[in-house]
Amino acid sequence: MSTGSDNSSPAGIPTPAEVAALDARFNTASTPEILTWAWERFGPQAAVGTSFQGAGLVMMHLAKTAGIRFPVFTLDTGLLFPETLAVKQRLEEFLGWEIEALQADLTVEEQAEAMGPELWRREPDLCCTARKVLPLQRKLENLGCWLTGLRREQSSTRAGVGIIELYTFESGNGPRDIVKLNPMANWSRDAIWQYIHQHKIPYNALHDQGYRSIGCWPCTTKTGAGESERAGRWTGFNKVECGIHTFMSKKVNFDI
Repeated sequence: MSTGSDNSSPAGIPTPAEVAALDARFNTASTPEILTWAWERFGPQAAVGTSFQGAGLVMMHLAKTAGIRFPVFTLDTGLLFPETLAVKQRLEEFLGWEIEALQADLTVEEQAEAMGPELWRREPDLCCTARKVLPLQRKLENLGCWLTGLRREQSSTRAGVGIIELYTFESGNGPRDIVKLNPMANWSRDAIWQYIHQHKIPYNALHDQGYRSIGCWPCTTKTGAGESERAGRWTGFNKVECGIHTFMSKKVNFDI
């Protein structure tokens, strides 16, 4: 089994050449096959990160159906919609899995005292870094594989996402490599929601109210007709990502 380029990286990290070969293979593989590879390669060091969007729900259900019980975590920013918190509980009951809630060092109230009220209105990048990126970075320091629900159809910034990607980031022990696995990259929105309804998977009630991509309540609005799925995020700002998918450096680049 190959390892990463630094001693701080966990066992099981594929080489860049292997990542390129795996991505070509996974582009025609079924999602359960990809999930099985992750479990066989990393075991519980492969974890699902979810914000309870549709793709993540399908991925978790497919894993459960395949008899794979990945650890699951979510970023609880303290600014989530009540409907988001409610669906977390419903999913835990439906799947029989505990979903770990990662939180920022400061509560929303403490952040307001330290940085001023409603930081998201003035410096949304800083707010996202404090409440999302830093808690995620701490979590990834203990993982070898991060499974996400990213899909190419979601937006122009995600159109080139690979099924499997290799990244490096600065951990407390120095540079660390991690596999980022996007098993849902090829799925369409229609296929996602057909699966959710077919298997009666609990989902965020806001999806039925015109919200297509749901984040923190101050920075999420309904999506207009003809807009991309993520058009309702950070309206009025030149911002399309919260930062959790952009703070690491990609080690392998190749055409899809």
